Amino acid sequence: MIADARSAHPEVSVRRLCELHGVSRSWFYQQQHGEEVDPDQALGDDIEAVVEEFVGYGYRRVTRELARRGRPANHKRVLRVMRERRLLCRPKRRYRATTNSNHSETRFPNLLREVVPIRPDQVWQADLTYVRVQQGFVYLACVLDGFTREVVGWSMSRFLDADLPLAALNNALAARCPAPGLLHHSDQGVQYASRVYVDRLRSAIITPSMSRTGNPYDNAKMESFYKTLKAEEVNLQEYVDLDDARRHIEFFIADLYNRRRLHSSLGYVPPAEFAARYTAAQT
Repeated sequence: MIADARSAHPEVSVRRLCELHGVSRSWFYQQQHGEEVDPDQALGDDIEAVVEEFVGYGYRRVTRELARRGRPANHKRVLRVMRERRLLCRPKRRYRATTNSNHSETRFPNLLREVVPIRPDQVWQADLTYVRVQQGFVYLACVLDGFTREVVGWSMSRFLDADLPLAALNNALAARCPAPGLLHHSDQGVQYASRVYVDRLRSAIITPSMSRTGNPYDNAKMESFYKTLKAEEVNLQEYVDLDDARRHIEFFIADLYNRRRLHSSLGYVPPAEFAARYTAAQT
């Protein structure tokens, strides 16, 4: 029965099918192979447990997570098992423009190119993106610490105006209380160039910096975060409305991304753990 369901629904994991049929995975594999013991059974179960928790993980992050859980395995073996169990699929990406650089507000030079962050709250990077819901789109603004890669502030709204990134900025300021002189980098969108936003930066003694027009590489860390968010959360959901999207995205940012998801650029540790290690090393 489970074998038939597996053939009809290959996207459903063996772990989930066994749960639905009320049997153990070991029983299923014994039925499949007689008395033979599958040498990859335990590893496959461990991999499925990781992938069910971290949907977008590829084999490299799965390998690192297994090691953190006390189950080290060779990365080539992990890749082979993931291929055999069809655990390497990737969801499609969607696109909707959120940047309007056609405005008469002041544009600031790109200062980020001259700075390599070496501590938390030295550089913040900000950007906007869209999120699909049943009746259209809502919008998300995030502020990312350029050193720890933590999301330090975020906000969502039905409207793509200056109030949206301003709310995210204010949330970040309240949470972090940065020292004067922090560098804030964004694109040249009208929301970030607006007087109300720039005035808030200046009141907090924050220096504005902006990407070159049409160059996403100038804000690559934010682009990378949104790519992760879309692949591992947004594109896997069918949000009902703004409130539904906000609940899911809050969990993804605050719990999964900041605290548990392994970040390759940080030596495969979560951003919050990386920040804690930095703080401990300074004492």
